[in-house]
Amino acid sequence: MRFLFYTHSLVSDWNHGNAHFLRGIMRELIRRGHEAVALEPGDSWSRRNLIADQGNGAIAAFRKTFPDLRVGIYGTDFEHEAAAREADMVIVHEWTDPALVAELGRIRLKGGRFTLAFHDTHHRAVSAERDIARLDLSGYDFVLAFGEALRERYLQAGWGRHVHTWHEAADTSLFHPMPEVEKRGELIWIGNWGDDERSSEIMSFLVEPAKKLKLTTTVRGVRYPKTALRALRAAKIEYGGWLANAAVPRAFAEHRVTVHIPRRPYVEALPGIPTIRVFEALACGIPLISAPWTDAEGLFRPGKDFCLAKDGKEMTRLLRQLLAEPDFPAEMTASGLETIRARHTCSHRVDELLAIVASYRPRSSARRIISEEVEV
Repeated sequence: MRFLFYTHSLVSDWNHGNAHFLRGIMRELIRRGHEAVALEPGDSWSRRNLIADQGNGAIAAFRKTFPDLRVGIYGTDFEHEAAAREADMVIVHEWTDPALVAELGRIRLKGGRFTLAFHDTHHRAVSAERDIARLDLSGYDFVLAFGEALRERYLQAGWGRHVHTWHEAADTSLFHPMPEVEKRGELIWIGNWGDDERSSEIMSFLVEPAKKLKLTTTVRGVRYPKTALRALRAAKIEYGGWLANAAVPRAFAEHRVTVHIPRRPYVEALPGIPTIRVFEALACGIPLISAPWTDAEGLFRPGKDFCLAKDGKEMTRLLRQLLAEPDFPAEMTASGLETIRARHTCSHRVDELLAIVASYRPRSSARRIISEEVEV
């Protein structure tokens, strides 16, 4: 099959975690003999910020790390109809411009033989409802929502004809244990400060416990305001800025423990949806302690695959215990790895995607190869 992904960006993961998952999905599709091409706008917010922050070297690094991934950059004069009609399956990410979302739906309705899906991996359905409500999804065959709570929100609002739950997962060809890597620190957190959606939680579950325990701690991520940077310095936490996702497995391997601090909209309005870092951390075999969230769908085994801390005091206690008792983290990482490998790899998600696609019959069996050259 020929898959075409409309992404906010595949090249840039600067404050754009969905790029992690889509890269893994495309690589798995290619390994199975399918064709997979991504399209992204030339002025994407994430790509522009990556270049401003890191320069064009970050783009070159993406090409070197993922030589098998084909990415096309489109502008105002791009022929979307021609590109879509050469695909069997078109998947459109929710950050795509609303006008283009509608245009692709019209192309499908007026005779496009491809199957068309809308892919939502954000909390705007509850935090910025109007943004999603105004999207024209009438031409889409189905919606892929990255959690059951989000799927239910779509169904309640009447957005889309059919809605399927399709969780994110770990690309285990990239995210795996590295026991040969020497530890250089105790605690690492890889996450963005963002839009004040977890500011107090970062202080309570990361900064204050690290300071109290005097842990050798590293933070990687972007969009940290001056007040946050001052707090990190006061706690003697090393801040390293942006880290390419391909470098995250080694960063995990260099530390003894990590934490998960979910954004407030997921905890309060979309329970059961973890960040992709949970999948990636467990796949790397690093012990994980999480701030409160409800695993409403039973994705993991809380207490076995990772620990849950109800508040900062308990986070401090668990960090102390985990770092002092080697058997405790060893059992937890083995359990977490078992769960990831059994249920939450990109291979599992490709199986799920292909099963969903197979239930929607295209109008014709004719297939054409996406033949034009694309470049980053």
